[in-house]
Amino acid sequence: MGLKPTKKLVLIGNGMAGMRTVEHVLKLAPDAYEITVFGAEPHPNYNRIMLSSVLAGGADLKDIVINHPSWYAENWIKLHLSEEIVKINNDKRRVISASGIEADYDVLILATGSSPFMLPIPGARKEGVIGFRDINDCERMMKASRHYHKAAVIGGGLLGLEAARGLLHLGMEASVVHIHPYLMERQLDEPASRMLQRELEAQGMKFLLQKQTAGIYGQRRAEGLEFADGSSLAADLIVMAVGIRPNVDLAKAAGLKVERGIVVDDHMETSVPGVYAVGECAQHRGITYGLVAPLYEQGSVLAKRLAGVETPGYTGSVTSTKLKVSGVDVFSAGFFADTPGTRSLRIQDELDGTYRKIVLQDDKLVGAVLFGDTSDGASLFAKIKSGESVAGKEKELLLGYAPGQAANASPASRLAAMAGDEIVCGCNGVTKETIVNAVKNGCTSVGEIKACTKASGSCGGCKPLVEGLLQLYAEGSSLEPVKEGICGCTSLGRDEIIASIKAMGLKSVKEVMNVLEWREPEGCTKCRPALNYYLGMLWPSDYTDEKESRFANERYHANIQKDGTYSVVPRIYGGVTSPADLKRIAAVAEKYDVPMVKFTGGQRIDLLGVKKEDLPKVWEELNMPSGYAYGKALRTVKTCVGSTFCRFGTQDSIGMGVRLEKAFERLNTPGKVKLAVSGCPRNCAESTIKDLGVIAIDGGWEIYVGGNGGVKVRVAELLCMVKTEDEVVEWTAAFLQYYREQAGWNERTAHWVERVGLESIKGALENHEERTALVERLEQTLSRSTDPWKEIVQDAELRKNFEPLPKVEPIMK
Repeated sequence: MGLKPTKKLVLIGNGMAGMRTVEHVLKLAPDAYEITVFGAEPHPNYNRIMLSSVLAGGADLKDIVINHPSWYAENWIKLHLSEEIVKINNDKRRVISASGIEADYDVLILATGSSPFMLPIPGARKEGVIGFRDINDCERMMKASRHYHKAAVIGGGLLGLEAARGLLHLGMEASVVHIHPYLMERQLDEPASRMLQRELEAQGMKFLLQKQTAGIYGQRRAEGLEFADGSSLAADLIVMAVGIRPNVDLAKAAGLKVERGIVVDDHMETSVPGVYAVGECAQHRGITYGLVAPLYEQGSVLAKRLAGVETPGYTGSVTSTKLKVSGVDVFSAGFFADTPGTRSLRIQDELDGTYRKIVLQDDKLVGAVLFGDTSDGASLFAKIKSGESVAGKEKELLLGYAPGQAANASPASRLAAMAGDEIVCGCNGVTKETIVNAVKNGCTSVGEIKACTKASGSCGGCKPLVEGLLQLYAEGSSLEPVKEGICGCTSLGRDEIIASIKAMGLKSVKEVMNVLEWREPEGCTKCRPALNYYLGMLWPSDYTDEKESRFANERYHANIQKDGTYSVVPRIYGGVTSPADLKRIAAVAEKYDVPMVKFTGGQRIDLLGVKKEDLPKVWEELNMPSGYAYGKALRTVKTCVGSTFCRFGTQDSIGMGVRLEKAFERLNTPGKVKLAVSGCPRNCAESTIKDLGVIAIDGGWEIYVGGNGGVKVRVAELLCMVKTEDEVVEWTAAFLQYYREQAGWNERTAHWVERVGLESIKGALENHEERTALVERLEQTLSRSTDPWKEIVQDAELRKNFEPLPKVEPIMK
């Protein structure tokens, strides 16, 4: 600090908008003010928009802190936490807190934020009814998930979907209740919304659309929702995510002009001179904003005003939105509705699951919606904000590339073509040029770029672009970019982790995290399953599988469906069954009222709609091995009838398939594995699009690897030709074990073979001694494995996980 400040600045509200203003003031005029901050919460400034990531397991509460207490001290800021200001005295220019702390001011900033809007319906004050706005709400959801099972989220907007995804991660059934016909109607049009709904349903989320909540029933605690149409929904945790309400009571009591929010001018000044408002509590030109980017723009303008820097003022914001839900990419900006005077262009690819829509008005881009591939979001948003003419470029904007250019242009070439002034981080207004300069000035990791420029420091949606720019521009300089780890909890990659486990003899997930200095001591949903797999692969005789580090489907040994029930798939070797097994399956299906019995594409029988509490009994009475339809393991071995019946068959494909399936069932692998055996080159079992496929030829067998029949089809490559069935088993075992030892967690064989190359795999397997060693290591692993459903049947403690939770008797009736 230089000269002693002559003016006193008081900030009411320790949130993102107010503290961003203070940060700018410190940069522009570090010695101008003596700063005091009052925060009603007990926490330092944290990233509120990352709360959904905390619920979903992608971050911990301490990871989302923006300014730690030490930062306030280093900048000579007086910080009062858990201190709510209850009175503003305009005449004395003084504020008073609930505990009696007083602070005088020359400049006062109100950044009181907003509160979740709670529907004024009967039962809204019952226990178990909460909003989703702050850390306290987050912690209440986590606590509830340990005791209750069914959650209902009222509101199908951005926040509601993020809350529901977090609740799914916590192990709760999550139903989203929405009054509109489709989700996120403020950000998406109907086609994009329907695609989003299908994607979220596949993750286990359930939806009740066009439902108006009339009340919440239950005695002391909420037990469910009642709807205006007379229907109801059982739920023991209810989250309201239907909007926000600016916190204006303090301003209104102080005599400031208040409408929906605290009314401010273009310099964020209220009706009282020297008193300013910024963030969600402020109303500018009749509009209140709830997204972070406009609030930061307001803070920047106010900071310049307070520092004496000339500024044209704040004129409003064009907003963009990205949904922070794992596995779903959604982007929306500007005005997306089809209104008079606008022209809409759209393209939809159901195979790749992508959708693009642009809205034009007077040859200008005024809106865009992207689903599935949002890589062009930043460039489209830049054109919306600039207001430049896009006449003649409509097709380029719609397709994402100019006519005549390659549709699959590399990400690097796209980044290189970006203009320097194009915004990469919309939340913080960081341009490509700013990030490139940071890289050239010595930033060698995304974390350093974030610390230097704030890029990726808010919602995190721009992180892939920041990573791409780092890689692109670090290569052209003397910098070596720091490699990102397997997840945000560590900077270590897969190979480094495995080498450390071997060298140090680490034998548990917790030990790995402690010794290798994990940033997050409990890990996350990305690293815990990976470490659990790596330890089991490296120490098959000594390591005990850690059930809590597995995904829910693997813990329950069944696939959760969109209605909250489960799918049970017993093993049917090679697609061949018997009358006795069919009778057993039929008896179980009848006894437990299974709604659907389906033949799968992998030649098995799927019991769909099994209740969670019935799973142990269903498995016990089936008394059949699990088909692992839920696991990263051998799923199926598809076969044709081969020489047993077919006049074209040259080998016994059924027998070969059954032998392979019995040999490798229960084998854990980095990704799911599917096999197939065809009895002749006609390939009726589709062996050339499987992880490993076997095709019979005259006098022998061909073995193909690295195929995939999913969204991106990949034809398998010929690994070798062998003469006997024993050789098929040997080469298959060696290939699977080599894949287990070399591939990354969650990496399918198609990606792995493509990444390392078939020749390197052939080189590793062609030596008979090395192949034998691989087979022996695989057999050692299998010798210790048992069918997992038997643990549920035999272990009373495990069975408790499947019992329905008892209803809590109310204390008062």
